[in-house]
Amino acid sequence: MALGRLFHYTIDAVLVSTVLAGVRRSSGFTPATNNIADENIRSVANKYLGIGESIFDMLQGTAVTSSYFKRDQTR
Repeated sequence: MALGRLFHYTIDAVLVSTVLAGVRRSSGFTPATNNIADENIRSVANKYLGIGESIFDMLQGTAVTSSYFKRDQTR
């Protein structure tokens, strides 16, 4: 039961990080981790955001090579 909850929270955290990576890519806005005073927490925050960037890159690469997605010509 506790392991399932931990897995669920981990997946939720990765999804939030991936959404933040998408916001950064589409708008240029990103969390200001340099405002975090503690260097250890700042390092963890940067690694957390980096995980989202990696997942976003994998999803984007999959979408580019997939026949289920096509480029929107209106943009």
